[in-house]
Amino acid sequence: MNIDLSVKKVQPEVVVTGGAGYFGFRLGKELASQGMSVILLDMNKPPCDIPDGAIFYQSDIRDYSSLYKICEGVDCIFHTASYGMSGPEQLRKEQVESVNVGGTNNVINVCKERSISRLVYTSTINVVFSGKPIEDGDEASVSYVPSDMHMDHYSRTKAIAEQMILSANGGGLLRTCVLRPCGIYGPEERRHLHRVNVERRLFSFRFGDPQARMNWVHVDNLVMAHTLAAEALTVKRSCVASGQAYFINDGVSVNLFEWLTPLVS
Repeated sequence: MNIDLSVKKVQPEVVVTGGAGYFGFRLGKELASQGMSVILLDMNKPPCDIPDGAIFYQSDIRDYSSLYKICEGVDCIFHTASYGMSGPEQLRKEQVESVNVGGTNNVINVCKERSISRLVYTSTINVVFSGKPIEDGDEASVSYVPSDMHMDHYSRTKAIAEQMILSANGGGLLRTCVLRPCGIYGPEERRHLHRVNVERRLFSFRFGDPQARMNWVHVDNLVMAHTLAAEALTVKRSCVASGQAYFINDGVSVNLFEWLTPLVS
């Protein structure tokens, strides 16, 4: 008589903070499609139905006890939540600080207390950009903007949070890495491109250097970058991303006005 003693392997459970946001929701959806058990955590409700394999918790990363409970049994956290990137939010200095710095501190401490082994942080190119052109820059050659020279509270607090994440690498079992996307675009994106589409007639006026070039990243490429980063924090991949920061873009530098023209024509 043959007895099947095999045990069905349970996929690691992952948390996506900011899981109701444009990028966070798509990241969670992709992770769930790969068979992972996903927790989407956000103060706001998702814009679409929760995908199979995912659960949504409406919570605030500044609430430590709630975050601690939610992260029980979690193997990896994708920390995409942030506040104050654009609009009136930018002026709410205390809230920007409490979410981006205080919330990140909570995430790090929960990882340590829960023995969560991997933490991938969604940062921004703004941590090294102060308005001056960066040509052929890479992670080794471009330094952080001095704390008193950031263009806004969002950029300053994201830089602080990023350095906290990298400093936490190697603390116990925790392995961390940072991804620095530029402007995100893709289907139904409303934060970066909506400001262009709201009033198309304004595009007849061009402000700044008409020859300026910049990088963008498609949301699907950014999702892929995050999944690869999480894999690169595993022992199977020799933890090659541990303690590293990476610029993430489509690999093409484009003239802003030429790139946007099809969207407003």
